Amino acid sequence: MARSLAMRNTGGNRGMGRTRSRWGTVICVLGMVMAMLGLANAEEHSKIPLPSYHYGAKIPVECLNRSIETGEHISNEKNELQYIPFSICEETGKPLELAYGVEDDFNCTIPLITDPFFHLLEFYIHNDAPLSCRIPSRPPAHIHPPHNNKPLPPEFRQEYVPLIFALAGTLQLSHLHVSTHLNLLLHSTPKHHLHPHDSGVIDSGAAYSTSPLSHTTGPAALTKKLVIGDPLPLQLSVRWFPTPHLPKTNGKVEWAGMGGHFYASTFFYCVVSAGAGAVGMAVWAFGVVLPKRLRRRALGGATPLGYGVGGGVGNGWGMGKRD
Repeated sequence: MARSLAMRNTGGNRGMGRTRSRWGTVICVLGMVMAMLGLANAEEHSKIPLPSYHYGAKIPVECLNRSIETGEHISNEKNELQYIPFSICEETGKPLELAYGVEDDFNCTIPLITDPFFHLLEFYIHNDAPLSCRIPSRPPAHIHPPHNNKPLPPEFRQEYVPLIFALAGTLQLSHLHVSTHLNLLLHSTPKHHLHPHDSGVIDSGAAYSTSPLSHTTGPAALTKKLVIGDPLPLQLSVRWFPTPHLPKTNGKVEWAGMGGHFYASTFFYCVVSAGAGAVGMAVWAFGVVLPKRLRRRALGGATPLGYGVGGGVGNGWGMGKRD
């Protein structure tokens, strides 16, 4: 009786152990499935393409807000650097905007230099504080924010490229001389294939004044004498580069590619040219050279120079009259 009870208890314990092991196996399998689903969702999430600028898309320019007393930057309530739109251009009635990939020379006239802005120009020209601006590296991603008010994933947050305007000139006691012509150079991230009017993402940029000492060195003053209340006519020359590198040859820079660089189309043209040359050489060799040599051999051209016909006269073997 005791043995049967012991055997029953042992069998029950074994059954419970087997049930527990089965449940443990099921839980492990479910955990692995959930982890794989999570990885798949993460991979699908990471594969979501981010937007790129299309040719001619408008790019807003924002600049760091600074104090007119000290030139120090101003922070917002979140203790973040505060950026404000670029000054309004009289020609468009809107803050300065750039067009992606469009190379152009245009004017942006700030209609009135107020007293606070005049003091900021003094900081900029004297290099006490730079005219620090920024532009979005790509258009904003149109996604729905999380319902739990969590921040967006880092890959979907708006990224900016710094754009420093190196405004140059000279300071006087009663006025300023500002070089109003600026070259604005912008670079895009490199792509495998480049096409005219291509889309892309901004990599870097810079702007700088030209001929800041022309009012003293001559022969013609390319600067603007400014006092409070005057307009500030900025002349911008915008050029784009399809890669972060500068061209290695002189001349006008084209969006479709600069001289001195090697592209896939260049390789294709080289291959086609080499193939056409090889075909031409084969036609000439088999159609002209080979028939001539065959005719010479038929006349007894077993000599190195290909002639030996006649009464035993020749520079080698040949057919001659035998005595």
